[in-house]
Amino acid sequence: MQKEAVYDLQNLPEAGPGTVSIANFNHYHCWRILFTGKMGRFLVLFLVSIYSISCNRQGGAEYPTGPTPANPAYVGDKACLACHTAQYNDWRGSHHDRAMQRPNDSTVLGDFNNASFTADGDTFFFYRQDTAFYVRTNIAGREHAFNIAYTFGVTPLQQYLIRFPDGKYQVLRASWDTVEKKWFNQYAGQGIAANDWLHWTGGGQRWNTMCAECHSTNLQKNYDLRADTFNTTYAAVNVSCEACHGPGRQHLNWAGSSNPVGDPQVKVLGWERSAQFNQCAGCHARRVKLTPVMRPDVAFDDQFRLQTISSEYYYADGQVRDEDYVFGSFVQSKMFHNNVRCTNCHKPHSLKLHYKGNLLCLQCHAVTYDSPDHHFHAPDSEAAQCVSCHMTGKVYMGNDFRRDHSFRVPRPDQSVQYGTPNACTGCHRDMQDQWAAGWIEQWYGKERPEHFSGHLLKAANPPYDEETRQEVVQFIQQLQYPAIARATALEYYPLVGDEADYSMLLAALEDSAALVRANALQKFQPFPMDQRASLAVKFVDDQARVVRIAAARLMADVSLDGLPTGERGQALRARAELEAMLRANADFPLGRLQLGDYYFRQDKNAQAVKEYEKALQMDSLLTPVYPNLATAYSIAGRNDRALATLNRLVLLAPAYGRGYYLRGLLQYEMGKVDEAIADMEKAINLAPANFRAYYNLANLYYIRGDLLQAGQTLETGLQLQPGSAEGRQLLAIIKAKASGK
Repeated sequence: MQKEAVYDLQNLPEAGPGTVSIANFNHYHCWRILFTGKMGRFLVLFLVSIYSISCNRQGGAEYPTGPTPANPAYVGDKACLACHTAQYNDWRGSHHDRAMQRPNDSTVLGDFNNASFTADGDTFFFYRQDTAFYVRTNIAGREHAFNIAYTFGVTPLQQYLIRFPDGKYQVLRASWDTVEKKWFNQYAGQGIAANDWLHWTGGGQRWNTMCAECHSTNLQKNYDLRADTFNTTYAAVNVSCEACHGPGRQHLNWAGSSNPVGDPQVKVLGWERSAQFNQCAGCHARRVKLTPVMRPDVAFDDQFRLQTISSEYYYADGQVRDEDYVFGSFVQSKMFHNNVRCTNCHKPHSLKLHYKGNLLCLQCHAVTYDSPDHHFHAPDSEAAQCVSCHMTGKVYMGNDFRRDHSFRVPRPDQSVQYGTPNACTGCHRDMQDQWAAGWIEQWYGKERPEHFSGHLLKAANPPYDEETRQEVVQFIQQLQYPAIARATALEYYPLVGDEADYSMLLAALEDSAALVRANALQKFQPFPMDQRASLAVKFVDDQARVVRIAAARLMADVSLDGLPTGERGQALRARAELEAMLRANADFPLGRLQLGDYYFRQDKNAQAVKEYEKALQMDSLLTPVYPNLATAYSIAGRNDRALATLNRLVLLAPAYGRGYYLRGLLQYEMGKVDEAIADMEKAINLAPANFRAYYNLANLYYIRGDLLQAGQTLETGLQLQPGSAEGRQLLAIIKAKASGK
């Protein structure tokens, strides 16, 4: 048998840092470019999607094999057994208990009896050597054997974790289907290249980065962002009692005291509704980390920024599409807004449902709902189950079916208009949405219950007419609707810069929901610096960290020296929180991108370049990095590298018009007018709504002496922005030159 060989990640073939950069282009701050398309890896840069992605995109990996540093505050689950026997026994064997385990005959469920499995050209051979479990596979032309150090998860699939250099732990591409009892590939049909961040040897499949804190207790990532290494530790390998209830030392001391007193430190967390959500939502939400270490006793908005329900991740009406881990759906629901908590349906320790079937819903809802008069299907059939209509779902991770927790009424009428899914044609796949809408109308009448989705769908589908614009503004301000939906509409809303926009944003800044306030602050990013600063400084002492960080980001390029002493201290503390958030996410390539942007805004160009280059080392396919890196190179006077960077961008995303636009601007700065014109023409062909491309192309034609083309181009562009003063001025200059004046 082969001995274990540890693969050297440094030999992994991947594109290095881009040899490119951008110039100081007129009228644009290129580091603020917003990417919203689905091509490549374009994302909205002002809110990088560094979310706790589920394990089908996670680096499930083995836990550190060395001893965990002692933490006297944590006493271990066995210490709870004596007094909390029933709760302990419920927890034993649960998904939390088995979230991560050391491999042995009872914990390893997969076939390691010399089994072979091939996934899109990658072959894995699973075998045993004495009591150890191994996998052998080929990476970049070399065969390696890895020891399985830990199992990850239990059902309906189990993943296996192996150790790589620098404290990094990776999850194999092959997973074990515990229901069908077979190996399978979560990425079936996808050939993921070795230089892709999602390759099983890359960061997107790294336990430390993607999954660790939600599968262990008191997880300390301990990422060294300069060395790109981890020294990750935990208090317990799985999700134990103290993962949810907090460290137990104080409670143990109190329980063993002959004269116990009501010390708030010994209070069991999770009894109140808000405390329960703070416990559960951190791992059951798609979110951005704001702090290095997750704690069960800290408010959600002080540790995370919840992902909105934008059409990047959800359907436009808020139904699940990508994984949302439940909380993003649940906060949309009427249940959430009527004080229903997780434990009303789920047993807190075993995680099982309190009741099977419709009995679970009939705890609160009238029995008349469980009849054909309501659901119009055969009693006791699958279609008669409440969840079939009100909790549709999707399969994630290859075989894991999860239900939508927004508990919505089926709306095939919205499907007809907007193409959103509905429960009716989800079952009756051979029928059309219009057919389903007709039956809903026949059964329940023409009027549909009031629901936020109607307003959100309009917000998600620009361009707006004036009536839609007013409706969206009113929706954002109406507190009876879910905050996550209103924050999403605010994210969608295209500012036109008039007084109505400004008034709407000021009202949103006073919203009771932290997510809405944070999103409102984001909308001020394009405003002049002094205006941004005067607004942001009012929120650097907001009660929610997520808002304070948004305020600090808004004034990241503002000097704090001129502020009064009190405001300056608050602004410095908020800036420190922003920097802590950036460092906490620096093991993501998008986190490096944000860190680079932060340095760039503070005129620390050399540091920005290092972070951008590191982002591309992590993920050479992360297209938003290229323009930002090119900008930084150009500022440093390295136009050759700027041009090479944009060349790579064009190769990666040949249909992305803005790549040609930026390269055209750079070509002009380098004195290559003809090349610049060719790029601008290409940019307009691919993105005909970009007024700046018309304006700059007209300028280039004018410089080359093509006055007729210059005038025609600018007149076409002015149809997009007829109120552009600079456009009108340039057109007047072109016409004057053409007439010989």
